Amino acid sequence: MSKVTKEMALDYHREGKPGKIEVVPTVPYSSMQDLALAYSPGVAYPCLEIEKNPADAYEYTNKGNLIAVISNGTAVLGLGDIGALAGKPVMEGKALLFKIFAGLDCFDIEVNEKDPKKFIEIVKALAPTFGGINLEDIKAPECFEIEQRLKEECNIPVMHDDQHGTAIISAAGLINALEIQGKNIGDVKLVVNGAGAAAVSCTRLYIALGVKKENVVMCDSKGVINRSRKGLNSQKEEFATDRDINTLAEAMVGADVFLGLSVKDVVTTEMVQSMAEKPIVFALANPDPEISYEAAMASRPDLIFATGRSDYPNQINNVLGFPYIFRGALDAGATAINETMKLAAVKAIADLAKEPVPSVVNAAYGMSNLKFGRDYILPKPLDPRLITAVSPAVARGAMESGVARRPITDWEAYNEKLRHLMGYDNKFMRRVTEEARRNPKRVVFGEANTDNMLTAAVNAYHDGICIPILLGNEEMIEKRAKRLGLDIEGIEIVNLRHDREAERREQFAEKLAASRQRRGITRPEALELMFDRNYFGMMMVETGQADAMISGTYSGSKKAAKIAEEVVGIRPTYNHFATMHILNTKRGTFFMADTTVNREVDEETLFDITRLARNSVEYFAHDPIMAMVSYSNFGSHKEKEPEVARRVVERIHEAYPDLPIDGEMQMSYALNKKARDAAYPFSRINGKDVNTLIFPNLSAASTAYKMMLEMGLAEAVGPIQMGLNKPIHFISTDAAVRDIINLATVAVIDAAVLEKVGNGHDK
Repeated sequence: MSKVTKEMALDYHREGKPGKIEVVPTVPYSSMQDLALAYSPGVAYPCLEIEKNPADAYEYTNKGNLIAVISNGTAVLGLGDIGALAGKPVMEGKALLFKIFAGLDCFDIEVNEKDPKKFIEIVKALAPTFGGINLEDIKAPECFEIEQRLKEECNIPVMHDDQHGTAIISAAGLINALEIQGKNIGDVKLVVNGAGAAAVSCTRLYIALGVKKENVVMCDSKGVINRSRKGLNSQKEEFATDRDINTLAEAMVGADVFLGLSVKDVVTTEMVQSMAEKPIVFALANPDPEISYEAAMASRPDLIFATGRSDYPNQINNVLGFPYIFRGALDAGATAINETMKLAAVKAIADLAKEPVPSVVNAAYGMSNLKFGRDYILPKPLDPRLITAVSPAVARGAMESGVARRPITDWEAYNEKLRHLMGYDNKFMRRVTEEARRNPKRVVFGEANTDNMLTAAVNAYHDGICIPILLGNEEMIEKRAKRLGLDIEGIEIVNLRHDREAERREQFAEKLAASRQRRGITRPEALELMFDRNYFGMMMVETGQADAMISGTYSGSKKAAKIAEEVVGIRPTYNHFATMHILNTKRGTFFMADTTVNREVDEETLFDITRLARNSVEYFAHDPIMAMVSYSNFGSHKEKEPEVARRVVERIHEAYPDLPIDGEMQMSYALNKKARDAAYPFSRINGKDVNTLIFPNLSAASTAYKMMLEMGLAEAVGPIQMGLNKPIHFISTDAAVRDIINLATVAVIDAAVLEKVGNGHDK
């Protein structure tokens, strides 16, 4: 868990605009016409429509995307009854989570009222504003009555997350933990320590999943809740046991599962050791669990252990559920969140943990090989797939149980909407990845002795994207894989410097010398070069022993690019090759060239870069709308650089009269269609949105795309090689694993196209 000090937390909440959330407009508001539409007199028209048909509120207002987080501050985050106002930072935090994880707008409402009946009336009166209500931090037993009454009397989804969020996430974890331990849910003995809202809701949900009620023992601060106890409330009475036991230690003997929602350090190693074989312990007291991770894991080797903390494996975190549950409920127009919907969420979360983990998730947590098992029974909170796994499941549950007022019919379109909702909807990479999986190719990974390159190769193999060939020393690669927790079984390793590769080095040297004998390379020199990873790996591609190569570079790609030009050569009709980055942004997909190869750019080089970019954009199933960017606009500056760009545009117009390209122009005009069309109506891209940017030099291109990445404005795929005869791609060895996998995926597609049409696919 990250270190958090009082000063850090207070500064975080007060710096800039105090608090954590704000309201921003979603419609134009710059003109008087805009304001007249937003308020008086225009606003009267939607008001009248809603008066006639209340359901129209979902069409004309934000009701369908608006959640209320409502609390009276009587049970705040382990702080207890600190009052409504003091609990506001927590409610703001919950509102923030709704927004960043599910795109739901949220108001936090702190109600200074402890009387359940008055609280219910206040919330009920507020309900028309919202699409759903998340009750938060309300103490037991009042929370049970409050939630039940509001569910009965409101026609929108209402959920007390302290109860049901913990229940849903822990239930998903329980299903998976039982599967790993080889136990049947109907046979297990369950001990629950704690009898508050979360404990009661968890136990009820576990029983709904198959735990037998007679196999449950619940404890509170006084010990086991049994029939001999007097004065039990209705919730405790529900789970009172007939067994003649009184202490937690007695209850733990022979138990299969322990669920703790109580206080720290109430469970000892001896208690864990007294449990049945292959036990499961969910110690969820926060911030300190009922038994520490270290003590629990040291007690026995067959244990599956989970906490509520992020610094240990198997975090039971409500954020895996509530944003996506409300998202699905609101999107289906549900009138409630019922048991069918909650069980659907449980199954979706449990199933997602069994899927291969994307490299972006591994990278987010500084890990290399997360996979389903005793240390990974639940998805990680930053897994971007949660929204498309859980929300549709909940929406389907709403439809199946008859509470959906706006049933979803096109599920693929709904998934697309969810992905787009969260910012970067990388349809391009999803499409390319699906194509690669249908026809995986042999890809050489040149620097397989580096952590990120090896991790990327292994993950791409297990994802079915490619058939990796790892260049390097087998023993070193195996040790590295073991350290990283990577399964490399079935992956070919080629030790190019080993004696057993002598014959292949000879063959490669012979071929290279023959092709370069009039360009200064003798056979002995060629043989010496075969001990270099780039030469050897590229010769594998050149001779058809591999389909593509990912060359790992340490300080730029100039050396590797020169070798590629020597070994596989540049495509006919070109004198240069180049690279392109594909940037996925909230405004769409953009192609940028040349981003890594050509340091000195003259007219001929820029002409080739432009032609290659045109072909590549079409190759990736986009219609290129191209701008030649500069600091000059259509001849406004006469220096050499804009003059070169201008001449290239003229030549492209002659060679490709139907290609929408123009320039030179400043970036502001390239990307601002309205401003460009007003200032330069003669442009060949008039009325069009540019998607391809050609830069006048490497410095400008590299700076532009890297700035966008560092500012969080885009996600990139690349650098993608354009113009070589074979699929040889270059990327830094310390690039993110995800970026290397993306480039390998593109290399597979590149190889597949080359296999079908050869080098003649350039127009």
